[in-house]
Amino acid sequence: MGPLFEEVIKHYGEDKASLVFKNFPLGFHKQAQLASEAAMAAHAQDKFWEYSQELFANQQKLERASLEDYARKVGLNMDKFTAALDNKTYEERVKEDMSICQKAGVQGTPTIFVNGRKYEGPREAPKMIELIDKEILKKK
Repeated sequence: MGPLFEEVIKHYGEDKASLVFKNFPLGFHKQAQLASEAAMAAHAQDKFWEYSQELFANQQKLERASLEDYARKVGLNMDKFTAALDNKTYEERVKEDMSICQKAGVQGTPTIFVNGRKYEGPREAPKMIELIDKEILKKK
């Protein structure tokens, strides 16, 4: 998980705050759909965040061979990983995520929502914590 979200979740505890990730492969990245499916295959092996960091660090190299290299690098079971890509196991999941994001008005990545509202403030944990605290007070 990214440092920003790690800090926010640590502040509240996993029982009070959660992070929901939705795939939103951008059309101008030719291999973005496949990369999103690969990230879901990594998620199935509890390596989503490690794998996603590889994807974000290597956004210009998202062809199948590179995706497999990243999978090996983070220690995925390659038989399961390649089978998921070959069988398009996560294709529909990624498309469903895309639909949800489009309906929510997402236009780019990353986009953050707090309690269902788009957050466009600084990408700093203290600011996010302040906003979340305000949202918690509204619910009381």
